[in-house]
Amino acid sequence: MAPKATIKAEKKQYLDELTKTLKSASSFMFVDYSGMDVASQQNLKKSLAEKGAKMLVAKNTLIRLAGENAGLPSDAFDSQTLSGQTAIIFSNEDPVEPVQILGKFISENEKPAFKAGLVEGKFQDKVGLLAISKLPSREQLYANAIGAIAGPMYGIIGTLQANLQKLVFILDQASKKEAQAAN
Repeated sequence: MAPKATIKAEKKQYLDELTKTLKSASSFMFVDYSGMDVASQQNLKKSLAEKGAKMLVAKNTLIRLAGENAGLPSDAFDSQTLSGQTAIIFSNEDPVEPVQILGKFISENEKPAFKAGLVEGKFQDKVGLLAISKLPSREQLYANAIGAIAGPMYGIIGTLQANLQKLVFILDQASKKEAQAAN
């Protein structure tokens, strides 16, 4: 068995790393992963990793200390949130995409369950996280915005082309009448 001083040093280093992770994350959320089998956890981790997010498990006490050390809102680290089995899902890139991935995973597998989190520095309870998880993806929102902007332009172009086609038809008919009158 390792000496107590070594164990404390390892915990201190882990706490420092966890504090740094929470401080630098664009979003993180706590989930209750109890009842998940290893295969489900691996599938979730793989889905998250594809989008630049990670899932890690830590003791609730260490999570609470890391949150306090990082200076994050205490709402996310209350005793009700940090009870039972807790995993942290965090991202340094897109703050919303991991929430959406987890929401989809929960709807398909019923586990894990949202607890709370911070998205772009704002506290979200499980209801807020669930609402965020149902939002369209960033790409879909971009496509909707472009469609809303481009739609009226296509309508104008279609109207103008129809009028030009009518003008061409009228001119064609007029030239045929002149050709018949000349013969």
